[in-house]
Amino acid sequence: MAMAVHCPVRSAGRHGVGRHGLGGDEVGCLVKALAAGHRWPLIANIVAMFALYGVVLTLAPLAHAKPAPEVEYLYDVAVRRHYNFPDNDAVGYGYGICDKVAQGESYAQIMGDVKTDVTPNDEFAANYLVSYAVDLLCPAEIWQLRNSAAGYQPPAGETAPATYY
Repeated sequence: MAMAVHCPVRSAGRHGVGRHGLGGDEVGCLVKALAAGHRWPLIANIVAMFALYGVVLTLAPLAHAKPAPEVEYLYDVAVRRHYNFPDNDAVGYGYGICDKVAQGESYAQIMGDVKTDVTPNDEFAANYLVSYAVDLLCPAEIWQLRNSAAGYQPPAGETAPATYY
């Protein structure tokens, strides 16, 4: 059973006003009220705060954005892996790979061209570049690339790099 707490009301004056606007008597009265079971205003404020938070989250639109294929490809090959392209045109070179796949060039020929034109020029780097170009810039050609790469074996003496990053 809740006990009644009597708190005297002060007039607006400087007497008893602390740093935060409440005097020692008012703070003590607040503590006594909470201890005596007068928690409904506090609970109501907490419930209202969570309800408002839920409304704000419900009204906020969800982001479902994906970068354009050219942006993602450029990030993958210029920022993540730091390839050096002829004429410094990564996207143009990627579309060139797509054209070669669409024209039916063999995977071995495409890999050889990439290793000649671009640095780093190891087997792993060339494979990464070819697969990402086709996957992001011309996904309709993925099956053509897979069929062309069936049975591909790297040239003798090719090893994976010491690190992939």
